[in-house]
Amino acid sequence: MKYFLIAGEASGDLHASNLMKGLLAEDPKAEFRYWGGEKMQAVAGTLLHHYKEGAVMGVSDVLSKGFKLLNNLKQCKRDILDYAPDAVILVDYPGFNLKIAKFAHSKGFKVFYYIAPKTWASREGRNRKLRKWVDMMYIVFPFEIEYFTRKGVPFVYKGNPLVEAIEQTPVEKLTDEAYIAMLPGSRKGEISRTMPICMKEADRLHSDPKYAGMKFIVAGAPSRDESDYASYLQGREDYVSLVFGKTYSIISGAQAAIVNSGTASLETALFGVPQMVCWSSTPVTIFLAKHVLKVQNHIKYISLGNLIVDRLVFKEFIQTDFSIDNVDAELRRLLEDEDYRNTMLQGYAEIKKALGQGAASKAFAKDIISRI
Repeated sequence: MKYFLIAGEASGDLHASNLMKGLLAEDPKAEFRYWGGEKMQAVAGTLLHHYKEGAVMGVSDVLSKGFKLLNNLKQCKRDILDYAPDAVILVDYPGFNLKIAKFAHSKGFKVFYYIAPKTWASREGRNRKLRKWVDMMYIVFPFEIEYFTRKGVPFVYKGNPLVEAIEQTPVEKLTDEAYIAMLPGSRKGEISRTMPICMKEADRLHSDPKYAGMKFIVAGAPSRDESDYASYLQGREDYVSLVFGKTYSIISGAQAAIVNSGTASLETALFGVPQMVCWSSTPVTIFLAKHVLKVQNHIKYISLGNLIVDRLVFKEFIQTDFSIDNVDAELRRLLEDEDYRNTMLQGYAEIKKALGQGAASKAFAKDIISRI
């Protein structure tokens, strides 16, 4: 059968590639065309558009790249019509993919949504679109089961594909020296707000004789380049390094991690590395989130790991709480308090157990094929 997949960012590329492997295991003659990235390209099929080409992320990007987004939508629709697939599989990336869902449904294609939009956090109105345009949605968090049941959106849950992605991805030892992992996010705005405090903390710890030998490795985001980080690293080359394309290796060997909220915090938990999550945004974004996107006030945590077990396994420093003093105090506790570290690791075990045993992609693929 023929499958058309759309992944708009690095995490979607990873999960789509594993889903493609699952589809090939169940349907050896499967053919693929897709909008995605290198990981999907390494599996099979034809890459039509790379997610790095004009990726649109966040309110400000939508406003500044509106024409590019419209052109991308037009091109994607043409690609689907030209290919005439047996199924269109949308992977996360709801701002773009829900528009494609409406189009593909109107043309009579089977539409499957892999990794649901986070309507439990904001934009609940999207549930109506999911009910109307999507044949089946595939959710990856156990707390979504009750929510989407209540909202009347059909779904399948088979576990979380991130578990198998981590288990199947080889990691390498980057250095024999002890280091702190820093994951400042993938968007330019996130980097500009996270890196200054991370670098102040690197300076503070490096100047302490107790931690003079500690190094810091910044995980470069796939959609960014060295120029996005250069000004923050200047003068710190002896103890801070920037590494691209080895995020899992960076996380796995770290003593602790400072993580911008997102998939990276869940990955860090699955690798068993003590962490803190730090996040801040502009006043304009906060206003839009509350009044336009209608972020749900009942959401107690911003980190997926904490949401999964419904308690604070690791600390979250949000907005004004994201300060150098708070980061420094928490990092020293993560490094020095063994009981504190062990309690966090016990919480990580609960998180992993809730996400399943690591065969989600193949189970999702089998279900998709049965529905086609």
